[in-house]
Amino acid sequence: MSEEPTAPAPQPAAEGAPAPQVRSLRELIERVTGSAQWQALEREDAGLAETLPFPFLALVGQMEMKIGLLLALINPGVGGMLLIGPRGTGKTTAVRSLADLLPETPRSLCHYGCMPEDIEAGGLEAVCPDCARKFGQGEPLATMDKVRLVELPLNSRLEDVVGGIDERAAIHERLRLRRGILSHADRNLLYVDEVNLLADEVVDAILDAAAQGSYTVRRGPVTATYRSRFVLLGSMNPEEGRLRPQIMDRFGLRVVVRGLEDPQQRLEAYRQVQFYQASPRRMTATYAAALQEVQADVQAARDAVVQVKVPEAVSKLGLAMVQELKIDSLRAEITLFEAARAYAALDGRSEASEADLRAVAPMALRMRRSAYMERFFTEQSAEETEIQAVIQRACPPSSS
Repeated sequence: MSEEPTAPAPQPAAEGAPAPQVRSLRELIERVTGSAQWQALEREDAGLAETLPFPFLALVGQMEMKIGLLLALINPGVGGMLLIGPRGTGKTTAVRSLADLLPETPRSLCHYGCMPEDIEAGGLEAVCPDCARKFGQGEPLATMDKVRLVELPLNSRLEDVVGGIDERAAIHERLRLRRGILSHADRNLLYVDEVNLLADEVVDAILDAAAQGSYTVRRGPVTATYRSRFVLLGSMNPEEGRLRPQIMDRFGLRVVVRGLEDPQQRLEAYRQVQFYQASPRRMTATYAAALQEVQADVQAARDAVVQVKVPEAVSKLGLAMVQELKIDSLRAEITLFEAARAYAALDGRSEASEADLRAVAPMALRMRRSAYMERFFTEQSAEETEIQAVIQRACPPSSS
């Protein structure tokens, strides 16, 4: 049997040579992604199951998808992201690979989710008595905690999603509610694979929770309200069915993920998968330093994005694009400008530019027009013209 060919290992830098300087996060991704760091390895017996995501920087190609995911991670105001494409193009793998890049976010120490900003907005009456006491004594109401990726399984029941009766507590005659997936997703990422196949009642629950930032569960005499401020990530294969317009509108960025066209990239993708399957731990270790660098940049951009401004000239340019495309939903402008702010934060700038707008516009503006609504408005316009003509004939304006 012939030996399996091995890839050339990366050549170390010459002794004393300066390390390559990285000017932006995008440049880092382009430099590290797809680099030939894989090797032919003997397969290891890992023993117990181990959850090690495929490294984000090992994803080959698909630059728009990767940039879009980072923008959604940096700025929750972007409104999440939807990945649309055929099977086997790396959509789910890409989302799960974010696990190594997740930033930190303030997390409430209270069972009811009270936060310092609640007091800033509504005073001590806006939080529970215990948190009001803590605030008065100078104790913290929240702590920094890592954002988590919460997945919503396709077979989830409505009670799994919103919460229901705690059956264990009910055995002991204590009626108590159990938190649902939407509650666990608060201040986290909520990922829904094959989102177009979700049951309608689950879609409705997600829409309501996403719109309000909270939702209420009533089960008999017991009622509870949970916070649900999550970033919604979804993926779908259009071959398997269309997505309801209501939930499509909830996704800020939309990326069409096609298969890699360059044969060399496809070969490199295969080799990266081979490396990962042979030894997930060794592959993760290979990219660990670069992933830490990207994670630090993501955290810095997330902290700084609130200070990034959109100049009037850039705003006018974005509004002109939306108007020319005849997009009705105001979420188009929100996503466009928030994504531009996040893109500027990636490069450490405090002001979004036309170049930022140009980079994010395809993701923010695609799939926002409806052929049905265009026909509806055309027909309605004709009817309005006819109504106005009848009014003019029946009630002509007085000459006085």
